[in-house]
Amino acid sequence: QCQLNGLWRNDQDSLMEISVSRDNGDFQGQYLTRVTLSGGCAQISPLKGTQQQLGEGGWPTFAFTVRWDRFSNATTAFVGQCFVDADGKEMLTTTWLLREAAGSLEQDWKATR
Repeated sequence: QCQLNGLWRNDQDSLMEISVSRDNGDFQGQYLTRVTLSGGCAQISPLKGTQQQLGEGGWPTFAFTVRWDRFSNATTAFVGQCFVDADGKEMLTTTWLLREAAGSLEQDWKATR
């Protein structure tokens, strides 16, 4: 069974640490994106999320948000699932949406990636 607690590295070398998990599935941690490293302002951004609680042997789904307010006026929402591969390695698969602040209603269409 997957455990979200711990240090995770993605394909872009960003780091995520989930350090607090509660019995109800809520969790929190921090995220250090590679973008901040290349931009010269390596700031840790807070993350908060929740995990679906499944029975033994389940592959839990989860969602979390990262608030980039220390270096950007944007928020990213991630949804995904935790798996264990044939070699016993835990892996998170995710999809994300990043929302930047739009300067006006007319600019709203280009504020989400």
